[in-house]
Amino acid sequence: MAAISSATRHVPDTLKRTVRSTWGVFGQATRRTRVLPTFLIVGAQRCGTTSLFKALIQHPHVVGPVLRKGVHYFDTSYDRGEDWYRGHFPTRAATRARGDRPRVEVGESSPYYLFHPLAAERIARDLPGVRVIVLLRDPVERAYSAHSHERARGFESEPFERALELEEERLAGEEARLRADPDAYSHSHQHHAYLGRGRYVEQLLRLEEHVGRDRMLVMDSESFFTTPEPLFTEVERFLGIPHADGIRFDRHNARPRADMPDALRQRLVSYFTEPDARLAAWWGRTPSWRA
Repeated sequence: MAAISSATRHVPDTLKRTVRSTWGVFGQATRRTRVLPTFLIVGAQRCGTTSLFKALIQHPHVVGPVLRKGVHYFDTSYDRGEDWYRGHFPTRAATRARGDRPRVEVGESSPYYLFHPLAAERIARDLPGVRVIVLLRDPVERAYSAHSHERARGFESEPFERALELEEERLAGEEARLRADPDAYSHSHQHHAYLGRGRYVEQLLRLEEHVGRDRMLVMDSESFFTTPEPLFTEVERFLGIPHADGIRFDRHNARPRADMPDALRQRLVSYFTEPDARLAAWWGRTPSWRA
């Protein structure tokens, strides 16, 4: 099934949409034969989630959704129902243990899950026993990278410093609105939370409350990009799969951008001092960007 997903990487977007639409009809028609995920990469955004997912699906005991890395069910598509979600994944026959092969682990990567106020509760309720992986990055670099990403996708029109100034106004009341109306959607909450998404400990505490610390693996993105092999071995242990050799570790979705002005960088470093201290206390280690 991973081969189908790989085959869509180098074709035009219009053809990709056609293939996904056709698959969607077939997946829904056969959804009762399909499995739900055993693990999720839940974020954080712009912290290497795609790179980890691309490495994981090379593993012979791991598969993902048939045509995409992330389904965004527990954040923006929850109203579509569990059958719709199930339709994105491989069949039970393709994932069950057979011969000397253990059960194949099934996962997806949707980085808005970590930040959406209802996603953790939904995940815990609908996927009891699921394991979740979180990658964290210097929140200053994450914010700058996210802004570049959102501008490139057409979701942001303001320059970085102005977007930071507007964030409080843009997000005012949005989390409360999402909590009050489970079918609500907030464009700014998903695409304009440059500072909010970098206050990691708030999101980790919420995830821990619903999923449990023992089913969470929190990783430092910089360590993963610098020395991926030992961290990937840790992921294998966490998922309960044997070690696989020959995994390629590539960096995906990196975007070139101008250097951040030093004065702005220092303001952001100061802004995140207290949230990073709380993160270190929760994590039991000093993040690489504060070491």
